[in-house]
Amino acid sequence: MQEIERLVEKSLKGDKLSTARLISFVERGDKRAPYILEKLDPHAGNAYYIGITGPPGAGKSTLIDRLVKTFCDNKYSVGVIAVDPTSPFSGGALLGDRVRMNIESGKYDYFFRSMSAGKVMGGLSRTTKETSRILDASGRQIIIIETVGVGQSELEIAKATDTVLVVLTPEAGDTIQIMKAGLIEIADVFAVNKSDRPGAENISMSLEGMLDRKEKIHEMQGWRPPVYLTASSLNKGVEDLYEGLWKHYHYLKKEGKLDERRRRQLKEELRTQIESEFARVIWEDIIDAESIDNLAEAMWKSKSSPRTVARKIVEKRVADKISAKEE
Repeated sequence: MQEIERLVEKSLKGDKLSTARLISFVERGDKRAPYILEKLDPHAGNAYYIGITGPPGAGKSTLIDRLVKTFCDNKYSVGVIAVDPTSPFSGGALLGDRVRMNIESGKYDYFFRSMSAGKVMGGLSRTTKETSRILDASGRQIIIIETVGVGQSELEIAKATDTVLVVLTPEAGDTIQIMKAGLIEIADVFAVNKSDRPGAENISMSLEGMLDRKEKIHEMQGWRPPVYLTASSLNKGVEDLYEGLWKHYHYLKKEGKLDERRRRQLKEELRTQIESEFARVIWEDIIDAESIDNLAEAMWKSKSSPRTVARKIVEKRVADKISAKEE
Protein backbone atom coordinates (compact mmCIF):
# COMPACT_ATOMS: atom_id res chain seq x y z
CA MET A 1 0.00 0.00 0.00
CA GLN A 2 3.01 2.33 0.19
CA GLU A 3 2.77 3.04 -3.54
CA ILE A 4 -0.92 3.93 -3.19
CA GLU A 5 -0.19 6.15 -0.19
CA ARG A 6 2.39 8.09 -2.22
CA LEU A 7 0.01 8.43 -5.18
CA VAL A 8 -2.81 9.64 -2.92
CA GLU A 9 -0.53 12.18 -1.27
CA LYS A 10 0.65 13.54 -4.62
CA SER A 11 -2.88 13.55 -6.07
CA LEU A 12 -4.18 15.60 -3.14
CA LYS A 13 -1.52 18.17 -4.06
CA GLY A 14 -2.81 18.28 -7.64
CA ASP A 15 -0.29 16.00 -9.37
CA LYS A 16 -1.89 14.95 -12.65
CA LEU A 17 0.09 11.77 -13.25
CA SER A 18 -0.72 10.41 -9.79
CA THR A 19 -4.37 11.31 -10.24
CA ALA A 20 -4.46 9.53 -13.61
CA ARG A 21 -2.94 6.37 -12.12
CA LEU A 22 -5.42 6.32 -9.25
CA ILE A 23 -8.32 6.71 -11.69
CA SER A 24 -6.94 3.78 -13.71
CA PHE A 25 -6.87 1.58 -10.59
CA VAL A 26 -10.50 2.40 -9.84
CA GLU A 27 -11.59 2.05 -13.46
CA ARG A 28 -10.03 -1.42 -13.73
CA GLY A 29 -11.68 -2.56 -10.52
CA ASP A 30 -8.32 -3.11 -8.80
CA LYS A 31 -8.57 -4.67 -5.34
CA ARG A 32 -7.01 -1.48 -3.94
CA ALA A 33 -9.77 0.71 -5.40
CA PRO A 34 -11.92 0.77 -2.21
CA TYR A 35 -8.89 1.89 -0.20
CA ILE A 36 -8.12 4.64 -2.73
CA LEU A 37 -11.68 5.97 -2.58
CA GLU A 38 -11.71 5.74 1.21
CA LYS A 39 -8.64 7.97 1.33
CA LEU A 40 -9.80 10.50 -1.29
CA ASP A 41 -13.56 10.79 -0.78
CA PRO A 42 -13.29 12.87 2.45
CA HIS A 43 -11.42 15.52 0.44
CA ALA A 44 -14.11 15.74 -2.28
CA GLY A 45 -17.29 17.81 -2.32
CA ASN A 46 -15.87 21.24 -3.11
CA ALA A 47 -16.17 21.22 -6.90
CA TYR A 48 -19.05 22.35 -9.11
CA TYR A 49 -20.30 19.40 -11.19
CA ILE A 50 -21.70 20.12 -14.65
CA GLY A 51 -23.25 17.42 -16.83
CA ILE A 52 -23.45 18.00 -20.58
CA THR A 53 -25.68 15.85 -22.74
CA GLY A 54 -27.52 15.93 -26.04
CA PRO A 55 -27.78 14.05 -29.33
CA PRO A 56 -24.72 13.07 -31.39
CA GLY A 57 -23.46 15.83 -33.64
CA ALA A 58 -24.74 18.62 -31.41
CA GLY A 59 -21.21 19.99 -31.03
CA LYS A 60 -20.86 19.09 -27.35
CA SER A 61 -17.10 18.53 -27.53
CA THR A 62 -16.44 21.88 -29.21
CA LEU A 63 -18.71 23.62 -26.72
CA ILE A 64 -16.88 21.94 -23.83
CA ASP A 65 -13.59 23.08 -25.37
CA ARG A 66 -14.84 26.69 -25.27
CA LEU A 67 -16.28 26.38 -21.76
CA VAL A 68 -13.08 24.87 -20.37
CA LYS A 69 -11.08 27.76 -21.78
CA THR A 70 -13.55 30.24 -20.28
CA PHE A 71 -13.40 28.62 -16.85
CA CYS A 72 -9.61 28.50 -16.99
CA ASP A 73 -9.40 32.12 -18.12
CA ASN A 74 -11.38 32.93 -14.97
CA LYS A 75 -8.74 31.12 -12.86
CA TYR A 76 -10.64 27.89 -12.25
CA SER A 77 -9.02 24.46 -12.38
CA VAL A 78 -11.11 22.11 -14.54
CA GLY A 79 -11.55 18.34 -14.79
CA VAL A 80 -13.31 16.85 -17.83
CA ILE A 81 -14.69 13.30 -18.05
CA ALA A 82 -15.85 12.33 -21.53
CA VAL A 83 -17.80 9.06 -21.72
CA ASP A 84 -17.72 7.42 -25.14
CA PRO A 85 -20.06 4.64 -26.35
CA THR A 86 -18.84 1.04 -26.37
CA SER A 87 -19.24 -1.29 -29.33
CA PRO A 88 -21.76 -4.05 -28.50
CA PHE A 89 -19.73 -6.39 -30.73
CA SER A 90 -16.05 -5.79 -29.92
CA GLY A 91 -16.53 -4.22 -26.49
CA GLY A 92 -14.12 -1.45 -27.49
CA ALA A 93 -14.55 2.30 -27.52
CA LEU A 94 -12.92 4.94 -29.70
CA LEU A 95 -12.43 7.43 -26.83
CA GLY A 96 -12.29 10.10 -29.48
CA ASP A 97 -13.24 13.18 -27.48
CA ARG A 98 -9.60 13.85 -26.72
CA VAL A 99 -9.01 14.09 -30.48
CA ARG A 100 -11.82 16.62 -30.91
CA MET A 101 -10.71 18.82 -28.02
CA ASN A 102 -8.34 21.64 -28.96
CA ILE A 103 -7.00 23.02 -25.66
CA GLU A 104 -3.38 24.02 -25.09
CA SER A 105 -2.34 21.88 -22.11
CA GLY A 106 0.49 24.18 -21.10
CA LYS A 107 -1.65 27.30 -21.09
CA TYR A 108 -4.80 26.05 -19.37
CA ASP A 109 -5.16 24.25 -16.03
CA TYR A 110 -7.34 21.27 -16.90
CA PHE A 111 -7.37 17.48 -16.64
CA PHE A 112 -9.04 15.42 -19.36
CA ARG A 113 -10.12 11.78 -19.02
CA SER A 114 -11.88 9.66 -21.65
CA MET A 115 -13.87 6.69 -20.39
CA SER A 116 -15.74 3.84 -22.04
CA ALA A 117 -19.41 3.49 -21.15
CA GLY A 118 -19.01 -0.30 -21.11
CA LYS A 119 -22.27 -2.17 -20.64
CA VAL A 120 -23.79 0.51 -18.43
CA MET A 121 -26.93 2.23 -19.71
CA GLY A 122 -27.70 5.85 -18.90
CA GLY A 123 -24.92 7.63 -20.77
CA LEU A 124 -22.27 7.20 -18.05
CA SER A 125 -19.49 4.75 -17.24
CA ARG A 126 -19.68 2.47 -14.19
CA THR A 127 -16.97 4.50 -12.46
CA THR A 128 -17.82 8.00 -13.71
CA LYS A 129 -19.01 9.25 -10.34
CA GLU A 130 -16.01 7.81 -8.52
CA THR A 131 -13.65 9.33 -11.07
CA SER A 132 -15.30 12.72 -10.66
CA ARG A 133 -14.73 12.59 -6.90
CA ILE A 134 -11.05 11.73 -7.42
CA LEU A 135 -10.71 14.80 -9.64
CA ASP A 136 -12.58 16.83 -7.03
CA ALA A 137 -10.23 15.66 -4.27
CA SER A 138 -7.21 16.48 -6.44
CA GLY A 139 -8.23 20.14 -6.42
CA ARG A 140 -10.30 20.50 -9.59
CA GLN A 141 -12.85 23.23 -8.94
CA ILE A 142 -15.03 22.51 -11.96
CA ILE A 143 -15.93 18.96 -13.04
CA ILE A 144 -17.51 18.61 -16.48
CA ILE A 145 -19.01 15.26 -17.45
CA GLU A 146 -19.97 14.66 -21.08
CA THR A 147 -22.29 11.72 -21.73
CA VAL A 148 -22.12 9.37 -24.69
CA GLY A 149 -24.79 11.34 -26.51
CA VAL A 150 -27.19 8.63 -27.58
CA GLY A 151 -30.45 10.37 -26.77
CA GLN A 152 -32.99 8.66 -24.54
CA SER A 153 -30.50 6.86 -22.26
CA GLU A 154 -28.92 10.06 -20.97
CA LEU A 155 -31.05 10.54 -17.87
CA GLU A 156 -28.46 9.21 -15.39
CA ILE A 157 -26.46 12.42 -15.78
CA ALA A 158 -29.01 14.18 -13.56
CA LYS A 159 -28.02 11.79 -10.73
CA ALA A 160 -24.34 12.65 -10.96
CA THR A 161 -24.10 16.43 -11.39
CA ASP A 162 -25.27 19.74 -9.93
CA THR A 163 -26.27 21.32 -13.25
CA VAL A 164 -27.41 19.51 -16.38
CA LEU A 165 -26.75 21.36 -19.64
CA VAL A 166 -28.69 19.95 -22.59
CA VAL A 167 -27.19 20.83 -25.98
CA LEU A 168 -29.44 20.79 -29.04
CA THR A 169 -29.11 21.98 -32.63
CA PRO A 170 -31.48 23.54 -35.16
CA GLU A 171 -31.81 20.01 -36.62
CA ALA A 172 -32.80 18.53 -33.22
CA GLY A 173 -36.29 17.69 -34.44
CA ASP A 174 -39.76 18.67 -33.38
CA THR A 175 -40.85 19.32 -29.82
CA ILE A 176 -42.43 15.87 -29.42
CA GLN A 177 -39.08 14.17 -30.09
CA ILE A 178 -37.40 16.42 -27.55
CA MET A 179 -40.03 15.57 -24.94
CA LYS A 180 -39.77 11.85 -25.74
CA ALA A 181 -36.06 11.96 -24.99
CA GLY A 182 -36.84 13.17 -21.46
CA LEU A 183 -34.57 16.16 -21.92
CA ILE A 184 -37.10 18.69 -20.63
CA GLU A 185 -37.28 16.91 -17.29
CA ILE A 186 -33.54 16.71 -16.62
CA ALA A 187 -32.36 20.01 -18.11
CA ASP A 188 -31.34 22.90 -15.86
CA VAL A 189 -29.95 24.90 -18.78
CA PHE A 190 -30.44 24.59 -22.55
CA ALA A 191 -28.02 25.56 -25.31
CA VAL A 192 -29.15 25.61 -28.92
CA ASN A 193 -25.73 25.16 -30.51
CA LYS A 194 -24.74 25.81 -34.13
CA SER A 195 -27.12 28.75 -33.93
CA ASP A 196 -25.59 30.26 -37.06
CA ARG A 197 -27.61 27.67 -39.00
CA PRO A 198 -31.22 28.21 -40.17
CA GLY A 199 -33.87 27.12 -37.70
CA ALA A 200 -32.05 28.02 -34.48
CA GLU A 201 -34.61 30.65 -33.49
CA ASN A 202 -37.44 28.20 -34.22
CA ILE A 203 -36.08 25.45 -31.98
CA SER A 204 -35.41 28.05 -29.28
CA MET A 205 -39.01 29.27 -29.47
CA SER A 206 -40.28 25.68 -29.39
CA LEU A 207 -38.29 25.04 -26.21
CA GLU A 208 -39.60 28.23 -24.61
CA GLY A 209 -43.12 27.13 -25.51
CA MET A 210 -42.67 23.77 -23.84
CA LEU A 211 -41.20 25.44 -20.78
CA ASP A 212 -44.22 27.76 -20.66
CA ARG A 213 -46.51 24.72 -20.50
CA LYS A 214 -44.51 23.46 -17.50
CA GLU A 215 -44.51 26.83 -15.74
CA LYS A 216 -46.27 25.50 -12.62
CA ILE A 217 -43.58 22.88 -12.14
CA HIS A 218 -40.89 25.53 -12.49
CA GLU A 219 -42.68 27.74 -9.96
CA MET A 220 -42.63 24.88 -7.44
CA GLN A 221 -38.97 24.14 -8.18
CA GLY A 222 -38.03 27.81 -8.18
CA TRP A 223 -35.97 27.57 -11.37
CA ARG A 224 -36.97 27.88 -15.02
CA PRO A 225 -34.31 26.50 -17.40
CA PRO A 226 -32.95 29.32 -19.58
CA VAL A 227 -32.31 28.78 -23.30
CA TYR A 228 -29.08 30.13 -24.80
CA LEU A 229 -28.14 30.41 -28.45
CA THR A 230 -24.52 29.38 -29.04
CA ALA A 231 -22.22 28.79 -31.97
CA SER A 232 -19.23 27.17 -30.32
CA SER A 233 -17.17 26.91 -33.49
CA LEU A 234 -17.44 30.70 -33.80
CA ASN A 235 -17.16 31.23 -30.02
CA LYS A 236 -20.52 33.01 -29.97
CA GLY A 237 -22.85 32.92 -26.97
CA VAL A 238 -20.35 30.98 -24.83
CA GLU A 239 -19.88 33.82 -22.31
CA ASP A 240 -23.63 34.11 -21.82
CA LEU A 241 -23.89 30.35 -21.34
CA TYR A 242 -20.99 30.45 -18.88
CA GLU A 243 -22.81 33.08 -16.81
CA GLY A 244 -26.02 31.05 -17.03
CA LEU A 245 -24.34 27.98 -15.56
CA TRP A 246 -23.08 30.01 -12.62
CA LYS A 247 -26.55 31.49 -12.10
CA HIS A 248 -27.94 27.99 -11.62
CA TYR A 249 -25.15 27.06 -9.22
CA HIS A 250 -25.72 30.18 -7.11
CA TYR A 251 -29.47 29.50 -7.11
CA LEU A 252 -28.84 25.98 -5.77
CA LYS A 253 -26.52 27.33 -3.08
CA LYS A 254 -28.83 30.16 -2.03
CA GLU A 255 -31.93 27.97 -1.78
CA GLY A 256 -30.14 25.12 0.02
CA LYS A 257 -30.86 22.80 -2.89
CA LEU A 258 -27.25 21.90 -3.64
CA ASP A 259 -26.82 19.76 -0.52
CA GLU A 260 -30.31 18.34 -0.98
CA ARG A 261 -29.50 17.30 -4.54
CA ARG A 262 -26.17 15.75 -3.56
CA ARG A 263 -27.71 13.80 -0.66
CA ARG A 264 -30.31 12.38 -3.05
CA GLN A 265 -27.57 11.43 -5.50
CA LEU A 266 -25.57 9.76 -2.73
CA LYS A 267 -28.59 7.64 -1.83
CA GLU A 268 -29.01 6.57 -5.47
CA GLU A 269 -25.31 5.77 -5.76
CA LEU A 270 -25.43 3.67 -2.59
CA ARG A 271 -28.33 1.68 -3.98
CA THR A 272 -26.45 1.11 -7.23
CA GLN A 273 -23.26 0.07 -5.45
CA ILE A 274 -25.12 -2.40 -3.22
CA GLU A 275 -26.66 -4.00 -6.30
CA SER A 276 -23.28 -4.05 -8.03
CA GLU A 277 -21.48 -5.61 -5.06
CA PHE A 278 -24.17 -8.22 -4.60
CA ALA A 279 -23.97 -9.14 -8.29
CA ARG A 280 -20.18 -9.37 -8.02
CA VAL A 281 -20.44 -11.79 -5.09
CA ILE A 282 -22.90 -13.96 -6.99
CA TRP A 283 -20.74 -14.10 -10.11
CA GLU A 284 -17.44 -14.63 -8.31
CA ASP A 285 -18.55 -17.09 -5.63
CA ILE A 286 -21.13 -19.19 -7.41
CA ILE A 287 -21.13 -18.93 -11.14
CA ASP A 288 -18.33 -19.56 -13.61
CA ALA A 289 -18.45 -19.71 -17.37
CA GLU A 290 -18.99 -23.47 -17.44
CA SER A 291 -21.91 -23.46 -15.00
CA ILE A 292 -23.58 -20.63 -16.91
CA ASP A 293 -23.35 -22.70 -20.09
CA ASN A 294 -24.82 -25.71 -18.26
CA LEU A 295 -27.62 -23.62 -16.78
CA ALA A 296 -28.46 -22.09 -20.15
CA GLU A 297 -28.53 -25.51 -21.78
CA ALA A 298 -30.79 -26.89 -19.04
CA MET A 299 -33.10 -23.88 -19.41
CA TRP A 300 -33.24 -24.42 -23.16
CA LYS A 301 -34.31 -28.04 -22.72
CA SER A 302 -36.79 -27.46 -19.91
CA LYS A 303 -38.05 -24.11 -21.25
CA SER A 304 -37.48 -22.61 -17.79
CA SER A 305 -37.84 -18.89 -17.18
CA PRO A 306 -34.53 -17.01 -16.78
CA ARG A 307 -36.14 -14.97 -14.00
CA THR A 308 -37.09 -18.12 -12.08
CA VAL A 309 -33.62 -19.65 -12.41
CA ALA A 310 -31.94 -16.38 -11.41
CA ARG A 311 -34.16 -16.03 -8.35
CA LYS A 312 -33.35 -19.58 -7.22
CA ILE A 313 -29.60 -18.89 -7.55
CA VAL A 314 -29.80 -15.69 -5.50
CA GLU A 315 -32.09 -17.18 -2.85
CA LYS A 316 -29.76 -20.17 -2.43
CA ARG A 317 -26.80 -17.84 -2.02
CA VAL A 318 -28.59 -15.81 0.65
CA ALA A 319 -29.71 -18.97 2.46
CA ASP A 320 -26.15 -20.35 2.42
CA LYS A 321 -24.83 -17.10 3.88
CA ILE A 322 -27.41 -17.15 6.69
CA SER A 323 -26.64 -20.79 7.50
CA ALA A 324 -22.90 -20.07 7.59
CA LYS A 325 -23.42 -17.23 10.08
CA GLU A 326 -25.65 -19.34 12.33
CA GLU A 327 -23.03 -22.09 12.47
